[in-house]
Amino acid sequence: MKVVVLADTHAPRRWKSCPPAVAAHLRGADLILHAGDVCTADVLVELSAYAPVHAVLGNNDGPDVAAWGAPETLGLDLGGLRVAMIHDSGQAAGRTARMRRRFPEADLVVFGHSHIPMDLTGDGVRVFNPGSPTDRRRQPYGTIGILDVDGGVLRRAEIVPVT
Repeated sequence: MKVVVLADTHAPRRWKSCPPAVAAHLRGADLILHAGDVCTADVLVELSAYAPVHAVLGNNDGPDVAAWGAPETLGLDLGGLRVAMIHDSGQAAGRTARMRRRFPEADLVVFGHSHIPMDLTGDGVRVFNPGSPTDRRRQPYGTIGILDVDGGVLRRAEIVPVT
């Protein structure tokens, strides 16, 4: 299962429409996860043309994103891989321990908010932030995440530059 992970697209200020480099990765995706700060549900509708979408609310998301169906946190079972999603995982210090306490059953926690790509394992949980494809802030590139899930196992997690 190919899972494309996005966060912090910040439409319409930063995401006018799906950037071509992002669209290239979305083609052939089995699932899309968006870890918040979509800012407008139109992005989720646009992404749904590529694959089923699951999203959580970010601190900049409005009522239309909630009405689309994005909760504050979300738990998913991807063929046996237990995934939790939240927008803001809090400060860097103690992040893995905090996410383990918050989501005790999760194998993987997907989050956004910082715009800083991260793939870190600790305290019995893996945390993954895809960064932002459109608002890189102090990062060298805009990024997305690609997860390869097979038989309930996360076979590969990759941060992919898209700018």
